[in-house]
Amino acid sequence: MKEYSILELQEAFEKGEFNSKSLVKDFLMQINTLDKNGPKLNSIIEINPDVIEIAEKLDKEREENKLRSNMHGIPVLLKDNILTGDKMQTTAGSLALEGYKSDHDAFIVQKLRKSGAIILGKTNLSEWANFRSIHSSSGWSSRGRQTKNPYVLDRTPSGSSAGSAVAVAANLCTVAIGTETDGSILSPSHMNSIVGIKPTLGLVSRSGIIPIAHSQDTAGPMARSVMDAAILLNCIIGYDPKDIITENCKNHARIDYTQFLTLEKLDKIRIGVVRDLTGYHKLLDIKFEESINIFKNLSVQIIDPVNLEIKKEVEDAEFEVLLYEFKEDLNKFLQNSSPHTPISDLEQLIDFNTKNIDRVMPYFGQEILEMAQKKGDLESEDYKKALNLCKTSTGVNGIDRLMKEHNLDALIAPTTNPGCPIDLLLGDHYTGSSTSSAAIAGYPSITIPMGYINEMPVGISIFGAAFSEPILLKIAYNFEHVSNIRISPKFLPTISFE
Repeated sequence: MKEYSILELQEAFEKGEFNSKSLVKDFLMQINTLDKNGPKLNSIIEINPDVIEIAEKLDKEREENKLRSNMHGIPVLLKDNILTGDKMQTTAGSLALEGYKSDHDAFIVQKLRKSGAIILGKTNLSEWANFRSIHSSSGWSSRGRQTKNPYVLDRTPSGSSAGSAVAVAANLCTVAIGTETDGSILSPSHMNSIVGIKPTLGLVSRSGIIPIAHSQDTAGPMARSVMDAAILLNCIIGYDPKDIITENCKNHARIDYTQFLTLEKLDKIRIGVVRDLTGYHKLLDIKFEESINIFKNLSVQIIDPVNLEIKKEVEDAEFEVLLYEFKEDLNKFLQNSSPHTPISDLEQLIDFNTKNIDRVMPYFGQEILEMAQKKGDLESEDYKKALNLCKTSTGVNGIDRLMKEHNLDALIAPTTNPGCPIDLLLGDHYTGSSTSSAAIAGYPSITIPMGYINEMPVGISIFGAAFSEPILLKIAYNFEHVSNIRISPKFLPTISFE
């Protein structure tokens, strides 16, 4: 099946080459061929049973010249921690929530439906958005089992938005929505050679999304191109009275982010190379140097080196914050969703997993859940101290400091290491990542493909100050156009180093 961009699809619709109904049917066949059979990617956890009927209604609107947006009639997959008030479940990949069907859409789903997007289904993920065990395998959930990387099937798809990334890469949909607390959009996008955007915190509402931590959580677009990602971003941003942080983003939520996607010399753009976020894989560093040269060919002013100097104590403080907020936020979510949810708090979740250990924990446990359960409330001085350290170290004294000192427009670093083999017993093997500073600060970051190492994709992250999405998108769009790096997956069973 051909890979179409959103604008190519709209042109094909206009010419009458096919319609949304036939497109959906093609995707369903592709899913059956690649996801459920063949290589068994296992990226999709559930198909929307009403998807054909929805496509027919949108086709009729098109015939009546009632187009809603560039997303009209475009199939979208959602990560299975995003509520839909339809016949589909929302479980965060957990058997503890099996059977839970919400009576309302998440705010971003309301926005997508209003734009004319077709909710094709839900994607698999690292269970509880990878906040269950320190030995977890990314892309594994008790409900959906192990997602595979379409480039090399025995390599990690990364996570937690594994299914969304794999489905986009394997052309099982046009675009998808992922969520991120720290790396969960960027890392799987990097591992699957697609574009991922982690927006500024509050640009996208979190209401109706199963949480980890309100100080870092956000949803974001995952696509095969910067343009598609920007079009999708336009459709999900907006003020939501149910998520108070979006109050501060009203002005930015009215921006059309596609207007910044123009091809031009970037001679006035200053980019800092964050050298202390490199050096964790030799071949990755080579690809990164090639990417720096691409920026130089775009006439970008490269400032090299700059260093964020984030200390280990900040990483420890971040985990502390996440433990406190996960307990608080998940309990609140479950209590507000009761009596529809099978469990009503974190304690019941831990108890369910313990009683169903063979089905839920055949490979790794729930140490993180247990650590979170032992934490107090958000009035704890330990929590407040850790949160303050996180925000000041990565924000004012981190990214903001670098941007001001060197008069920068953006920062760049390799997103994370090349994909490791899937290891259900010992879990993921990571050697380094650049996702944390922007994630903790709540600042935007975009990852785009920068090449391949032994058939495995790797990406480069472009990040910066709060609400700098316009300049980051411009930089990413020009890099993408000049590099033209992305290739479609080959579904290799494994790779040999002989």
